[in-house]
Amino acid sequence: MPHPPRTTSAAPVRPAAPRDEVAVHGSERFGGPAGRRAAPATGWWHPVRVVALVMISTFALGMVQKLPCYNRGWFEGASTQYTHACYSDIPHLYRARGFADGLIPYFDRIPDELARGMEYLEYPVLTGLFMETAAWLTPGGDGGRAAQQIYWLVNAGMLMACAVIIAVCVARIQRSRPWDGLMVALAPAFVLTSTINWDLLAGALCLAGLLMWARSRPAAAGLLIGLATAAKLYPVLLLGPLFLLCLRASRWRAFFTALTAAVLSWLVVNLPIMLLATEGWARFYVFSQERSVDFGSFWLLLVQRTDITLEPPVVNRLATVLTLLGFAVIALLALLAPVRPRLAQLAFLTVAVFILTNKVYSPQYVLWLVPLAALARPRWRDILIWQACEVLYFLGIWMYLAHTSGAHGLTPNGYHGAIALHLLGTLYLCLVVVRDMLRPRHDPVRWDGSDDPGGGVLDHAPDRFTFLPRRAHHPSTFHVKPHPEPTSAPPVGRGA
Repeated sequence: MPHPPRTTSAAPVRPAAPRDEVAVHGSERFGGPAGRRAAPATGWWHPVRVVALVMISTFALGMVQKLPCYNRGWFEGASTQYTHACYSDIPHLYRARGFADGLIPYFDRIPDELARGMEYLEYPVLTGLFMETAAWLTPGGDGGRAAQQIYWLVNAGMLMACAVIIAVCVARIQRSRPWDGLMVALAPAFVLTSTINWDLLAGALCLAGLLMWARSRPAAAGLLIGLATAAKLYPVLLLGPLFLLCLRASRWRAFFTALTAAVLSWLVVNLPIMLLATEGWARFYVFSQERSVDFGSFWLLLVQRTDITLEPPVVNRLATVLTLLGFAVIALLALLAPVRPRLAQLAFLTVAVFILTNKVYSPQYVLWLVPLAALARPRWRDILIWQACEVLYFLGIWMYLAHTSGAHGLTPNGYHGAIALHLLGTLYLCLVVVRDMLRPRHDPVRWDGSDDPGGGVLDHAPDRFTFLPRRAHHPSTFHVKPHPEPTSAPPVGRGA
């Protein structure tokens, strides 16, 4: 008996065209109205691949920006690498931390003529392994100019892979908003600071962990967050937002699964070095405690603009108190918000508080925040305002260092203004995110009725614990008024 004919009903795919006014006007100016290629998973040119290619292109431009230093600035005194704003730790530490001499990080003591006060490598274990791997891939190993250039190129290639992972994860965490990955790929401060240091390794592991959480895989998420913490300290802060949101939704199994996996993966990386080279392993943590007030922090403004003296033990205590107070405010917001906040919102605020209260702000720390900002507040206007402040700070610190090295540059007063601009820009973005949490109708992610697309087991979960009066707080009972579409947005399905 013949089978009945099969019927197919192919539902039209809604293009993932940007709803943001800045993105709409910008994309129409450069590429015309959104058409079928804007739809996700349509042909080879779907948004995730476009985001990855854009990230590779802009990262390459960032490498070109370092060309004056690559050619001579890293090797001919301080002024050129500052006046051209192309400084990088990578080539300098190749020699200064003994990689050129074949020293084993954490086990071998750095010779006095190289150490400059560092007896051992002052980076976490996984970052040290990353640095050592790049040294193995660097031919020559004599520590000369050519070897330092190749070492930087090898690291740049590895860091480019990390940058692509970060941008792709941002594009995939919130499935209906893949174009938000361009906020990372096109972020000017991200491009300018990507090869200053090794922070992108921790960022890639951290964002991969958030992607696994968004896919309701808490064990994989915890494993990756633990590895990220083994590369840089800040990813451990993400466990705080996970705890608060799982408390409010009573998703304890998922939280403790992630926590256990994070602790185990961190121990697997750290425990062998901790036992076999205790002094070298501890150097990162000792250095963090002993470090004085340094560039970019509001503590530096306080010290240099007043007669106050802050020794490391004092500023450590003050910074810890301020950080804990900030975390307490975030906890109250998480439990008092009318709708449970999204994970990305709390993650951004937590890392931002840590940065704002820290005793140092290196220019590459902006890499910690860019992907979280793109997930927490995916609005080009606000991202660009913040990025403008960060780019001006990036230029400000190098011009100030040029001034201190004897070249023409930025005076201390000008540098203090750059620090204030960085602090105000970050605070502005924090306040906008808090506004979105307290008034969810302003949150762009929730304009289409979504709850928390990156929340995994938290998405559309009912509240079990909250400081609000006992009434229904399930996301589906809270109607978020959709934001109007930009007037210039093309009709769905139109265009080429």
